[in-house]
Amino acid sequence: MAKTKRDWTQIYAIYGVEDWQTPLFLFIHAVAFSVLSVLFLLYFEPACYYLQHFLLPGPASARFAAGFTGSVTALSAVCLFYAAANFFYSAVSLRWEMSQRMVSAVPDWSAVKHALDLGCAGRGVLLNAVALQLKKSGSSGRVVGLKPARSVAGIVDPTCILRTAGIEGVQKYVTCRPGDPRTLPFGDGYFDVVVSAVFLHTVGKEFGPKSAAAAAERMKVLVEVVRVLKAGGVGVVWDLVHAPEYARRLNEMKMEDVTVSERVMAFKVSSHIVSFRKPRHHFMGPNEVTLEWTI
Repeated sequence: MAKTKRDWTQIYAIYGVEDWQTPLFLFIHAVAFSVLSVLFLLYFEPACYYLQHFLLPGPASARFAAGFTGSVTALSAVCLFYAAANFFYSAVSLRWEMSQRMVSAVPDWSAVKHALDLGCAGRGVLLNAVALQLKKSGSSGRVVGLKPARSVAGIVDPTCILRTAGIEGVQKYVTCRPGDPRTLPFGDGYFDVVVSAVFLHTVGKEFGPKSAAAAAERMKVLVEVVRVLKAGGVGVVWDLVHAPEYARRLNEMKMEDVTVSERVMAFKVSSHIVSFRKPRHHFMGPNEVTLEWTI
């Protein structure tokens, strides 16, 4: 894993938290459930008395109901605190750490001329990690951050992404543009490297995340990633839940060096990094034939 000298306070100072409402919502509810659990503990006997005389037939059932309710309330508070902390950590610190792992999957950045960050999530954390790697290796290449014109959170504003690139000192290495990931607006074999972080699983959600139509849309994006990669180019995808599906599809497409990382918990679900290399030679599919012309 690539190491970084930064601590988490520096990372959060630069990138902030994109969807800060979610951890705040979870934290407020965690505090509310904590207060309720303390009230159950302090007023346990009055609660048992009320339950026994108005709702339940006997003292044993009343004490069980009050104890069970208080225990569930306290457990809910713990779970909500964990969820808020996990989301807060995953949104920036884990995203930065995984970005370092993703860029380390590319063996030689000095030869990279064109790179693509598909999804360009998290206020440009991965985009800037790629640009920093290009700068460090002395490459004259550039990285394009492509994001749908409208994301899950709303209309995409590239200003925040370009601002963080300026803070990192890599603004001349990056550019942002909108586009449809299902039909990437680039020619065949244009990029040396394509990376994507926690984006692919959002494609096709309008059909239902577990539907066959959504899976087909995700595979369509994966095929586009392969199409725009140069022969010998490297693709690295970090995504939630569906990463094993990507690995299977890449193997079916005869990609080389397909690897799946160990599981990492992100946003309360499992995630993996899938990396692969596009072959330098074309492999014939089952319905393809070779025509030999003779004179």
